[in-house]
Amino acid sequence: MKILIRISVLMCFITTFTYGQKIKVTGGVNFMDINYAVSNPNTEPPMDNTPLPDTDITTKISVSKASTSLNRASLSSFSYSESSNKTGFYIGLALADINLSNKFELQPEIRFVGVKGFNQIQVPVLVSYHISEQFKAQAGPSLGFLLDTGERVKTTNFAIDFGLSYNISETIAVGARYDWGQTNLLKGGNSDNYLKINNIQVGVSYQFGNEKGHSK
Repeated sequence: MKILIRISVLMCFITTFTYGQKIKVTGGVNFMDINYAVSNPNTEPPMDNTPLPDTDITTKISVSKASTSLNRASLSSFSYSESSNKTGFYIGLALADINLSNKFELQPEIRFVGVKGFNQIQVPVLVSYHISEQFKAQAGPSLGFLLDTGERVKTTNFAIDFGLSYNISETIAVGARYDWGQTNLLKGGNSDNYLKINNIQVGVSYQFGNEKGHSK
C-alpha cells in the first residue's frame, strides 16, 4: 500500500510537469547529514568493538557501542548518539517560473535522492525571490518519502528548504540548497531517542522551452 501511494504521488506530479510550458531538469550531488541517538535501559550493548553495518540504521539506533566494562546493572543510564555523513546524488524535474508577482515565483519540484540506506523521493514547493536578473533566493516546504527504511524508521520526512540559484543563461542555472529535516524519523521517538536527516544539494538545472522565465 505504501509503495502504491508513493507511485500515485509521483505520477500526479509527473502529469503536472508534463502540462507545464517550461520544465527544468535538475541534478547534482547530495551531501546527507544523519543524526541519531538512543537511550534504552532494556537493550544490552555489544561486548566488542565490531562496527555495525552502515546500511543497518535500525540496528545502530537500537544498541550502544559501550565498552566491555559496562554490565547489565549499569544499563539504566545507557545512552548513545552519533552523527554521520553520506554522499549521493539527486535528479529531478521542476515546473519553472510560475509568476506570483514581479519579484516572486512558485517552483514545485520532484526529486529522486540516491543515498545508500536513505533513498527517497522529495517533493519541494519553493517560492523564489529575484534578488537580481541572475540571482534568486528560494525557500519552502519539502515532503520526503523514504523508500528503504527499516521497521523502526518512519517513511515520511517533512523538511524546510532554502537556497540560492544563479542563472548562467536563459536555460542553464547552478544552485545550492539546504534541506533541513524537521521530522523525528524514529518511531516512538522523543528528545532522547531520535533520527533526523539533513541534506546539502549542489547542482545544475537545464530549462526546456524558448520563453524566458522572468522578464525585467
